[in-house]
Amino acid sequence: MSSSTLQAFLAEHGAVRTRVVDDHMFAVDQPGRPPATFRLQLFTAPGLRPVAVATQTVMEGPTLVNAAEEYATEVWRRHCAESAEPPIWIQHQLLPCGRLDHLALVTFTQTGAFNIHTPKWKRVSDLQLAELVGGPVDVDRGVGYRPRPPEPEPQPYYRLMWVARLPRPEPFRQDECMSAGLGWQRLARQLAPRTIVRDCCWYHGGNWHRAAAAVIRLVRRAQRDGVAVEDVHQAVLDAAEGEGMSEWEVDAVASLASLADAIQVTRFAGWRTTSYINGQHRAQAMLEAGVRCTVTVDWKYP
Repeated sequence: MSSSTLQAFLAEHGAVRTRVVDDHMFAVDQPGRPPATFRLQLFTAPGLRPVAVATQTVMEGPTLVNAAEEYATEVWRRHCAESAEPPIWIQHQLLPCGRLDHLALVTFTQTGAFNIHTPKWKRVSDLQLAELVGGPVDVDRGVGYRPRPPEPEPQPYYRLMWVARLPRPEPFRQDECMSAGLGWQRLARQLAPRTIVRDCCWYHGGNWHRAAAAVIRLVRRAQRDGVAVEDVHQAVLDAAEGEGMSEWEVDAVASLASLADAIQVTRFAGWRTTSYINGQHRAQAMLEAGVRCTVTVDWKYP
């Protein structure tokens, strides 16, 4: 929208309106998530198209930019359902960086009742908004704003994982002794495991069958003893050292039990995983050795 088109639009629709809604916590439901919120001010007058002013700050759900169509449709449906067009939509997005801290007129393409898409933004001034509704508008978030309480932190837990079902690793800085994944060979190694120890790198320097079996056993013992999840790593380390394991085995077991250093993969979709957060080299070494099971760390989101 050009400046001349904007001026023509404001001249066509500008008139004295009355603020009939000032909802400081207008909420739009989000399936499976807390409602998105923003301050809604609605200005109306007989025979005129309503004007909606939406003001939103951070941590209120999808921004006014990302969910413009959804938010405008919800206001239209709830407060202006008798109107053939959506309300004139003015947004004020408050962000710490100040990048979008200005008023914007948002226009849409309409293809039916409560069906709008393709938003376009044009910056407007406080004075232009005042001319549109016939008086000054409070564009702050409002005294009725209630910040959303912080979301609970995700909690870690240990997960027993079949090594053959781990994602395809892509090790880096180990080109000489580690290829990327094994393809069909990962199943063959499950049928014919290997215990060969090599001196090419730390990852091939010990017996992963023994390390994986030990970490599973020691993590389970700690859990049976009621050890808090954040203390399991230290309990496993102490037990591994107490059993007289080799230095390599202690390091391997401790790394697999560490919440910070364990093998972690992205969330599962059915039986498939997508990529690693951590642990590609150890996963590659265990796949090459044909290890059956190991301990991984996942996170439970409230």
